[in-house]
Amino acid sequence: MALDGIVTRAIASELSRCIGGRINKIYQPTEHDLVLQIRAQGENFKLLLSANPTYPRVHFSDQQFLNPQEAPMFCMLMRKHCESGIIESVEQVAFERILHITIRQRNELGDESTKKIIIELMGRHSNIILVDPTTGTMLDGIHHVTPAISSYRIVMPGFGYTEPPQQHKLHPLEVTQAEFVAMMTPDPVVEEQEAAAEHQGTVSHAARLVEQFSGISPLISREIEHRASLLDHDADLDALWQAFSAIMTDVRESRFSPCIAMDAKGKMFFSAIPITSISDQLQTFPSISACMEAFYGDKAERDTVKQRVSDLIRFLQNEKNKNIKKIDKLHESIEEAKDADQYRVQGELLFASLHAVEKGMKEIEVINYYDENQESIRIPLDPLLNPSENAQRYLKRYNKFKNSLAVIEEQLGLTANEIKYMELLLQQLEHASLRDIDEIREELTEQGYLRDRSKKKGKKKKNDKPTVQCYTSSEGIAIYVGKNNIQNEYVTNRLAGPNDTWLHTKDIPGSHVVIRSSEFGDPTLEEAAMLAAHYSQAKSSSMVPVDYTLIRHVRKPSGAKPGFVIYDHQKTLFITPDEDKLKQLPYVLKNS
Repeated sequence: MALDGIVTRAIASELSRCIGGRINKIYQPTEHDLVLQIRAQGENFKLLLSANPTYPRVHFSDQQFLNPQEAPMFCMLMRKHCESGIIESVEQVAFERILHITIRQRNELGDESTKKIIIELMGRHSNIILVDPTTGTMLDGIHHVTPAISSYRIVMPGFGYTEPPQQHKLHPLEVTQAEFVAMMTPDPVVEEQEAAAEHQGTVSHAARLVEQFSGISPLISREIEHRASLLDHDADLDALWQAFSAIMTDVRESRFSPCIAMDAKGKMFFSAIPITSISDQLQTFPSISACMEAFYGDKAERDTVKQRVSDLIRFLQNEKNKNIKKIDKLHESIEEAKDADQYRVQGELLFASLHAVEKGMKEIEVINYYDENQESIRIPLDPLLNPSENAQRYLKRYNKFKNSLAVIEEQLGLTANEIKYMELLLQQLEHASLRDIDEIREELTEQGYLRDRSKKKGKKKKNDKPTVQCYTSSEGIAIYVGKNNIQNEYVTNRLAGPNDTWLHTKDIPGSHVVIRSSEFGDPTLEEAAMLAAHYSQAKSSSMVPVDYTLIRHVRKPSGAKPGFVIYDHQKTLFITPDEDKLKQLPYVLKNS
């Protein structure tokens, strides 16, 4: 990754097409990101502003974003001050990774007001700040910076906006050749001190370019040095200036050629200018937005998914382990209960020998009439109880263990189902998207495992339709896949018809898969079975057993856990998941 001043200038140049456009909608899909829907020059644009600490960026996007049911406070503030506003300008600040977007809007009274969105793309210090330019006061920032975090600048509502610390470097687009040569000519004493401190030889031209000029990343500095070496093998200052000047002329005149490259170590990075030092593994793009969209892909979402999933996985593993321990204790209780019959025998023998028992005795020896050899046995007694109470004590103990056996057997079944349920949810989290995670969390909340963290206590409407994956088989037939229990129940119980075919891995946690047709060939059946195996716990196995039957033979028992069904009239198909073949199946997200 090389989000530097040149890339930021390319972004600003591309965003200029939005000048004069209107912001129709503003969304905040995550705590770091804003999405602006803009109408400009007869076209609709979706602009992503991200202050993600790992993947900060600004670019047009075609990606679909999952928005929360309740908009965050910062999003509500942005809507109040910027929605329906006109974009007046997009500017880069001093060739740094900072963009200013000026918005003109009419307030509730009909008076025009101007606001400025400041996007700072600075790694973990990235931020999106809304400022009133007339007073220089911050209305708010997507990330708050309190005095406890930073003594230099505070990002909180009501405070004056302070720019990030200046690096006091030269502007590369404004430097003259004389200034360039002067800055690139090292002071022998200073260079010797720097080299000694870094335990290396003389400082390279590439390192000095990064040190002296703002917005120049190590990637670009190495590219300048490489181009200079093509002009002059020794890459002297004249050749270095020519290479530097040629690149800056292209940047000044907005002649960008965005690309993604891979170095010898396999590290990927993007650039707004061609990287001539790597020509064999270079992918070019028509715009910087297309380049950044391709580079980042769903990296930020995957990281967010990983973070949210880790919490749920930890919770489910703990619940599973608790139930495993519970089963061990129940088996111990069963072993104890197996001795219950001896208490019945001892109680009945005491009743038969009451005449020989006296209060205060600690034990008595009687003949065991239930034994074939009728050998005598010693029965411990409670000296504080009378003979009849001692006999009743043994019979009560017998009845307690006898009744507990039935309860223990019932608890064993319930606990085993709990373990299966946790294993199913753990399997579903392996393939979960952000939307899937929210649905799984919602399910756990409804089942009482998690507390409801939402402020609104209104129940979800029963007619809400979850979004599910719909694949198209090689025969053109729709195959629906549920990736969690909410989706599974929707696909099986509401979406599918009685003559549709239902598939599920045999005795293995996995997804419900439905072929939405009563007529199809073996290729469709095989592809649906492959999807069922892929979205199961046996994803990496071979010859996975997959049951299939008609929907009319699938039913959910009363009181069963979400996603649990029973079925009959099934046939079993053994299939080995083929990742390459599944990637060839087109799919879309549907909720109807």
